[in-house]
Amino acid sequence: MLELGGWDTHNNQEPRLKRQFAQLDKGLVALKEELGEEWDDTLVIIATEFGRTVKQNGTQGTDHGTASVLLFAGGRLPQGGKVLGEWPGLKENQLYQGRDLKPTSNTFDWISQHLAYHWDTNVNTLNRAVRGV
Repeated sequence: MLELGGWDTHNNQEPRLKRQFAQLDKGLVALKEELGEEWDDTLVIIATEFGRTVKQNGTQGTDHGTASVLLFAGGRLPQGGKVLGEWPGLKENQLYQGRDLKPTSNTFDWISQHLAYHWDTNVNTLNRAVRGV
């Protein structure tokens, strides 16, 4: 597990995110190049512990919110190159508590599905072993 700080963008969000995403992109490219053929046996999960509000605050940033995004990278993704999940919308009546992107799924379910595929195991077996579900 690696941690890349600097994503808590309560102010001046646009230029800060531009730098963060460039750094993340550069790191993923370097990892892929360094791993070479091993990239096909690699699963990278990019996650956050919280989302951001939909609307900007007074300092051109966003505050802690509810829903977020989860990114997967690697050489053998079952549905690579696609956006998955349900899009809840950004209209006022579609927001969670009138301020946040509405959660539509559970992060752990997506991670379980991808790990089960990557490890060539059954997702239910994995969930029982890891989450006791």
